[in-house]
Amino acid sequence: MHARPTVFLDRDGTLLREVPYLADVDRTELLPGVAEALGMLQRKGLQLIVVSNQSGVARGLLDEGLLVAIQERIDTLLAPSGTRLDGYYHCPHHPSVGVPPERRRCRCRKPLAGLLERAAEDFSIDWERSVGVGDDVRDLQAFAARRLPSVLVGTGKGRSARQKLAELGKEPDLYCAHLAEAVPWILRHTVDRSIPSA
Repeated sequence: MHARPTVFLDRDGTLLREVPYLADVDRTELLPGVAEALGMLQRKGLQLIVVSNQSGVARGLLDEGLLVAIQERIDTLLAPSGTRLDGYYHCPHHPSVGVPPERRRCRCRKPLAGLLERAAEDFSIDWERSVGVGDDVRDLQAFAARRLPSVLVGTGKGRSARQKLAELGKEPDLYCAHLAEAVPWILRHTVDRSIPSA
């Protein structure tokens, strides 16, 4: 299988309007410009894979069936733009809240890279030409664990995450107000890297 450049995307606050522990399909709302941005990336041949912490499962606020229903709602919202996400991966665990088996220390909860590793079992990924996008420091840490350059978006928790990084004397690889603004940078680090310079 041919390895393809991939964009790993956080879900809540990056693709969707932030709703704490989203558990209502009817409140599933794409952020402005997301459908168009994803469409541009997909037309360039990039795989689009969602990697998301969903500790609401461990907390008893939602279940796996509801997560699937929300994913189907996202697919429906993206359909008019001709875009479809290639894969969804989520971590239902929390290390200290809820009941086993969801209450446990796992390898899939960001900032660890387990969700990316799970995606690699199902998709052939060109890691040298892949990137991550998220709105939280944990997202960037998970991407860094696989040595992926990443974008911090200012939607969701993004502005407060940028402030946290600044207090630590750190900067994201790129900070953008929203996903659409990051598209040129993403293409430079993925598709354009395969074009030899003259």
